[in-house]
Amino acid sequence: MTKEFSRRQALTLGALGVGAVAVGTTGLVVGSRSSTSSSSNSSSGSSGTTWTEPPVLSSENGVLELDLRLGATDVTIDGTTVRMLSYNGSVPGPTLHVRPGDSLRIHLHNGLDEPTNLHTHGLVVSAVGNSDNPFLRIAPGETFDYEIDLPDDHPAGVCWYHPHHHGMVADQLFAGLYGAIIVDEDDWATVPPRVVVVSDVTVVDGQVAGVSGVERMLGRTGQTLLTNGQVTPALRAPAGGRERLLVVNACSSRYLDLELAGLDAQLRGRDSVRLAQPRSTQRVVLTPGNRADLVITVPSSPVELTAAAYDRGQAGMGMMGGQSAVSPEATVLSIVPDAEAPASVVADASTTPRPDLRVAAVDATRTLTMTMGGMGGGGGMRFLIDGRAFDPNRVDQTVRVGTVEEWTIVNQSPMNHPFHLHIWPMQVVRGADSEVQTVDVRDVVDVPARQSVTVRISFDRFPGNTLYHCHILDHEDLGMMGVIQAR
Repeated sequence: MTKEFSRRQALTLGALGVGAVAVGTTGLVVGSRSSTSSSSNSSSGSSGTTWTEPPVLSSENGVLELDLRLGATDVTIDGTTVRMLSYNGSVPGPTLHVRPGDSLRIHLHNGLDEPTNLHTHGLVVSAVGNSDNPFLRIAPGETFDYEIDLPDDHPAGVCWYHPHHHGMVADQLFAGLYGAIIVDEDDWATVPPRVVVVSDVTVVDGQVAGVSGVERMLGRTGQTLLTNGQVTPALRAPAGGRERLLVVNACSSRYLDLELAGLDAQLRGRDSVRLAQPRSTQRVVLTPGNRADLVITVPSSPVELTAAAYDRGQAGMGMMGGQSAVSPEATVLSIVPDAEAPASVVADASTTPRPDLRVAAVDATRTLTMTMGGMGGGGGMRFLIDGRAFDPNRVDQTVRVGTVEEWTIVNQSPMNHPFHLHIWPMQVVRGADSEVQTVDVRDVVDVPARQSVTVRISFDRFPGNTLYHCHILDHEDLGMMGVIQAR
């Protein structure tokens, strides 16, 4: 198994260059954001890489239409050419900015030598036909036209997109296929947020490294942490000013335990839903797939925003030898006070009213159990939900549209598993330790090792089939996924 790098070793890889202009897009290009000034690019405790963001494509007149081209791309890591996969030639892909009620028309061109598809993670939209359909298979060389309609009451929040073709999800995402989707009514021409897409990668001999069977079973963790495709970029802004960070954890397995002490941080939203009231916080834990809407105050001296080491448990005995799955400490970005940098304007906090499902009538209850262990047909560990590996032709759960259900997600394994349900947000009502006293709505819920979490779900619309699964993407590819049918 590849050894984990220290933070210093990761920093020596330098910064991953990201193209400033999207290729082949037909949407409105707002542009990419960079943070530069006449000051030196070096700062205490950071690599000093200039802050950049992916290009932003915004809807016009209720429609965002774009070409999204997948292919291999040469990027630069500290002067070394590395071959990665990309959307429209950039890593991450372009940020898609849409509003409730908009239509997303995405012409997906598969330039890979293997099949793929597209999942708009966090969008509350239909999962059938040419919408957010995870069962589609887009063959090499093919083009598929997605049409995804957001309802008029779609919540404002941070979403993202990535491939979802079973068996290839972790490999394709790890190689560079991910990008942000932001839903809001804000005017980004005057109050743009900072889009912060965090991912990780391991590079060997100019290529994205493959992974061993053991790494797949643990859940791969890249040796280098990237933020908007760079290592520890420096976000420069005047001291005392406020900055809004829309953070996406686009890692395949890594947890981000964000340390926010000293930044006067306010949490405005989790996943695709804004909070009823922003709240002060000094720590936010984002499992793979989670997102956060944060506002921070720029300190008077440089500070590193760090993700602390996070223990995800261990893979058990036998051939795994009880190896631990640790997300190692890493620096996400540095915050550098700079009087010459442009000051940001932060949009006023807006909320998304959510019904409190704790007081709703529950139409049905069910328990789903995640397990791992034993040996599959290929000699590897088995990753199961309710004792079964994923079968796209089998319906595992059937629900009725217009009902509210309570699900208890039980994790009987020695590793954490973040549980993701497509298209329907989940309200956490009981955590691993206690009842939840607030309206806590997410689409990825961490279920700690040997514990359980209870959620309530309003199946208020969208008949058809979609998926639920572990969002450690190697575990999903290895079978920890099921099919849900709403009718």
